Amino acid sequence: MRQVWIPRTGAPEVLELRQASDPEPGPREVRVRVAAAGVNFADILARMGLYPDAPPLPAVVGYEVAGTVDAVGAGVGDVALGSRVAALVHFGGYSDTILVPAEQVIPLPADLSFEKAAAIPVNYVTAWIMLVHLANVQAGQRVLVHAVAGGVGQAALQICRWRGAEVIGTASASKHERLRAAGVAHAIDYTREDFVAAVKRVTGGRGVDVALDAVGGSSFRRSFRCLAPLGRLYMFGVSSLAPGKKRSVLRAALGLASMGAFLPVGLMNRNRGVMGVNVGHLWSETRLLRGMLEDILRLVGAGVLDPVVDRGFPLEEAAAAHTYIQDRKNFGKVLLLP
Repeated sequence: MRQVWIPRTGAPEVLELRQASDPEPGPREVRVRVAAAGVNFADILARMGLYPDAPPLPAVVGYEVAGTVDAVGAGVGDVALGSRVAALVHFGGYSDTILVPAEQVIPLPADLSFEKAAAIPVNYVTAWIMLVHLANVQAGQRVLVHAVAGGVGQAALQICRWRGAEVIGTASASKHERLRAAGVAHAIDYTREDFVAAVKRVTGGRGVDVALDAVGGSSFRRSFRCLAPLGRLYMFGVSSLAPGKKRSVLRAALGLASMGAFLPVGLMNRNRGVMGVNVGHLWSETRLLRGMLEDILRLVGAGVLDPVVDRGFPLEEAAAAHTYIQDRKNFGKVLLLP
């Protein structure tokens, strides 16, 4: 078994490829030979020592995999050897072999590649929770999606397009042409424009019905200012706390301080809602998450949703994968390909 370890906090170069014996599945576990594993910004924050939910270092992170079941433990009667599966995993995904509780793996359609499958669990479930499960986004509504060229951003764009909602997205100017071709109604260059002013201009001053913000810091407060009456803000990340490759305690502290607070009376008086979403805290909701994945896979099978994979890196190039994301080069999902 080969795994990418975070031995200590630091820049991407601290990541280490290590070898170990293959694990043996216990009761109600299956062993998956990983063909593709997702890379998420939470992994980068864990490497930098800015992700409180990460396991103590040294550790192997990674939240999602796709591959083939090659061993099953006692009591597993519903997952066959050789099954092609995907799974949300509670860390350990940066590996070519992983043990997963049998109830957490989901079978894949024969025509769905492992690469596209590995791009689904974290990104599409996160977007689904916010837009479908919570916001119930409807045709004709407007949705502000930050980092719309990223993994969750692309998933959110496709879900909004399916629901008939209009997307206003933030991204660097070099990605705008491709974003418009993918269905973004209005692309905002966050490096040059005040996105609050741009949203107000585009919406005639009304604002958006839903805002999805994984930037954090002052962006949360500014996204809240973009909401229309009965608008909802969903916060699901804090990428602004990691502007560089190494941890800056001062920058992180300033970012946290700039988030501000949302007071209950103010929310009531303005008819707006604020909610946080973290799939990493929903491990006990197996049935709920599995149902969402099944719904998403049905839409993928019907051609309604189509995971966008930017590129894959070998396990030994995990540091390059982290750098690629932090340099904001990706358009869609970045993977590790054991």
